[in-house]
Order: sequence, then C-alpha cells, then structure tokens
Amino acid sequence: MKKLSFLLFALIGLTGLNSCTEDDSFTFVAKPDPAGLAFTSATADNYDLKASNGASLAERFVWNPVDFDVQTPVNYQLAGSADMTFDYSDPIFGGEVTNAGVTVSEMLSLAADAGLDNDPETEAPNTGTINFQVRAYVGGDGGNVVEQFSDVITVNVTLPEAEDEEPELPKIYVTGSFPEDSGYAANWSPENGIPLAAEMGNTNYEGFIYMNVDQPMYKFLPTNEGWDGNYGDAGAADGDYTEVLAAPGVNAGTPDGTGGYYLVKADPEALTYSLTKTSWGIIGNATPTGWDSDTDMTYDAENKIWTLTLDLTAQVAPDNGIKFRANDAWDLNIGDSGADGTMEFGGDNIGVPEDGNYTITLDLSNPRMYTYTLTKN
Repeated sequence: MKKLSFLLFALIGLTGLNSCTEDDSFTFVAKPDPAGLAFTSATADNYDLKASNGASLAERFVWNPVDFDVQTPVNYQLAGSADMTFDYSDPIFGGEVTNAGVTVSEMLSLAADAGLDNDPETEAPNTGTINFQVRAYVGGDGGNVVEQFSDVITVNVTLPEAEDEEPELPKIYVTGSFPEDSGYAANWSPENGIPLAAEMGNTNYEGFIYMNVDQPMYKFLPTNEGWDGNYGDAGAADGDYTEVLAAPGVNAGTPDGTGGYYLVKADPEALTYSLTKTSWGIIGNATPTGWDSDTDMTYDAENKIWTLTLDLTAQVAPDNGIKFRANDAWDLNIGDSGADGTMEFGGDNIGVPEDGNYTITLDLSNPRMYTYTLTKN
C-alpha cells in the first residue's frame, strides 16, 4: 500500500511574498508506507450462516488507523464482494472508527451473490468464499481524495441445509421515547423494536438496551409488527416502575427515572420485568490492576459495543486471564467457558495468548448471543 504526503507548490507573485492567486494548487505525491492499511483481527476458519440468526453479529472486523499526515479526520469504509469487485458507493460500513460488525444477514447476501444456496433440491453449492476489504480516505465532496485500500480477506462460509437450521430463539420487542437518541431507529416504532430473547420453550426474555434520554419511557411488544398485545407497567402513571407488567398498562420507566445502559428482563407469562443499570469493565491478573479493581470500558453507541485499549500480560485460562463485569462487582459478570467463543454469565476466565497492547470489545447487542474480541495492536 502507499502512504501519501502532500507537497504544496505555491505560486508566488512578483509583487511580494504575501500575494497569491486563484491558480495556487497542491499536488499529492505517493511515498511508500511499509505499514499501510491492514486488517488486524483474526477471522474464523468457517462461518455457518443460519438465516434464523440473521440479525446476529457474524464477525467484527478490526483494522489499523491510517496516518495521511493531514489535520483532518480519516474516513473508513468496509465493503464485501463475491467476486473481488468492491462497491464503495454502497459499503457495509462507513465512519471514522477502525472496526465494523457484519451481521449474518449481510454475509448471507454476499453468499447469495456468490451463487451459494442451502436448498438440498438445487445443484448450487452450500459452501464457498466471500471477500472483504477496507478503504481509508481523506477529502471528497468535490475536492481531492486520497485513499488507501487494504489487502482482501477471503473467508469460508457454509449455508446449512434448510432442514438442519436451528430454530430462532423466541423474542419480544421494546420501543419507546429513547431509540433515536441512543443509536437505534425511530421512537415508538414497533417495526424497529429492540429485541429481547428467551431460552427455547421459556418466557424469560432478556437483553441489553441503551436508553440515552432523561426519564425514558417504553413498552414491551409481543411482535415487531404492531401494537396489538403490548405490555406496560401496572402503575397508575406514565414513567412508573413497579416491576409488574399489565396489558396494555402505562408507559414503563426506569428504577431511578434516569437513562443508562440496562440489562432488561421481562416475563409476560409471570407479568414481571426488571431493569438493571450497568457500566462494564474488565478485571483479571492479565490487566495492570490484577484482580483488585476493574478497568472501565467505554460505550460506543454507533457500533453498540463496549471498547477498551489496554496493555495485557499473557495468561492461561481458565485459572487466569480476564473477565467482563458490571458495576465494579461480581453480581453480574461474563466469561467464556470452554474457550469456544460463546459467552456465559458467570463463565470461565478468558485467556490472553501473549503480552501486548490489545483492543478489547464487548458486544451485548444480540440478546443471549453475547460476543467479545481481543485484538493485539
């Protein structure tokens, strides 16, 4: 890849050093950059793309920041392709951060472009490859554009045969006065409801929701198709928080009437619900403060993840490593039992493969399908 430097050639008027004309211009001159733009996160050996998990995160790609030697923000785009032709007019992601999540549905769309099919009655293959690339650029909007492109990552994908797909977890949905200010879609919109998921055969729905407004109000919906059968609080006035559901009930509130990042639980059969405000960090003997205190993470509302960059030391799980926990206490903690990438409340410690500076993410946006990344910088 190339690192681009600017050489400014000013046209100096004969009348003095302070004069200039409309013909002044600058030229971009490319110089080698041994680092360049590159993906820094590892990918899985294979991605099993089940349509029932379409809204779930399939992968979070991470790449290094690029320095164009200019005092302007660098923009990044992540694009996918079935045939190595990347359309950056319609990327999967665009923004100034150096990571982006790709959902199962987005990978399935690329798999369809690649001619893959999970119908056992067709001759189309159900396994194949799709590709991803990152673009970094400055400029635009009619001006000069300077850009870099990463090498292409090619990943293997499998579409399980239709009859082999696992059933989707049952869900209910939450909408209210907070989504627009919290990184979601429109307020009071059933079709854009935020899902809570239950275990198969149960009504113990849960999920994490960011409510970034003063005095949030909301309702629970049995589907994201309309208001029929909605549940609210059993109290007398909007904003009440009694932890008792009623149909339809008043608009529910939060425990202290304030916004925040909440673990939301609801059981429409038992007519109960609860909200627990959380702020997340990591703890463990791989961190500078050991098991004595947490290192706080920061919530990224645009990408719906908690993030932290920190020096870690190599530790072997399950006896050592790190864990995620909320509110500087052990009441609510998440680990990875079996080191299989599946996170569980109260799970095992997460190992660190080697000493180094890491970017750590915690993604709680998919109910009951919580994930994390540990990427060495």
